[in-house]
Amino acid sequence: MSLFRRLGEKSWETPGAGADAPDPVTYRPPAAQVLMLVYFGVITILFGLVTSAYFMRMGMPGMGHGTLDWHPMPEPPLIWINTAVLLLASLAWEAARIGVRRGESALVRPSLVTAGALGILFLAGQLLLWSQFAARGYFLQSNPANAFFYMITTLHGLHLIGGLWFWGLAMRRSLGGGAAALPIQLTAAYWHFLLLVWILMLGLFVST
Repeated sequence: MSLFRRLGEKSWETPGAGADAPDPVTYRPPAAQVLMLVYFGVITILFGLVTSAYFMRMGMPGMGHGTLDWHPMPEPPLIWINTAVLLLASLAWEAARIGVRRGESALVRPSLVTAGALGILFLAGQLLLWSQFAARGYFLQSNPANAFFYMITTLHGLHLIGGLWFWGLAMRRSLGGGAAALPIQLTAAYWHFLLLVWILMLGLFVST
């Protein structure tokens, strides 16, 4: 029964237990962490509204005629390559986060450099993807599906540019010897979130 007794114990009520843990009553998360969570909520609502508009427009006939004018865009190999690059960037951020937690600076800095380089490579790949679509005649005004694709990828790209700005701050803290733990942890969470958003949006494109 000692196991069940230990599981039922509250560390803040048990003498000697959890002495170094924060008081659950007085503990307050860092303001930056709270702001990040609020920001995640805003992004979720934004992309949720865009997704709703996507489905509504997909089922509507074009103006001036009663037939549907929605023609899905193709899925070239580059879009999957870009997805793999973003996944690797997220893994690099996770490695940096683990390195910070363990105090392994030899892991943190190479991981940060790799994460930033892969983020820039993803953006370059997205621009190349746009140019490939344009070369094949998939222009913004040609089709509502095209317009939504360019709008969604633009929104995602802008948020990713913001992620690169956070990466620059974390990199400067790390190189300058400052406290980089919180910036790296928050930025890693930000990039994981952007990866999730991209996978969901990619699933939207593929399934429709």
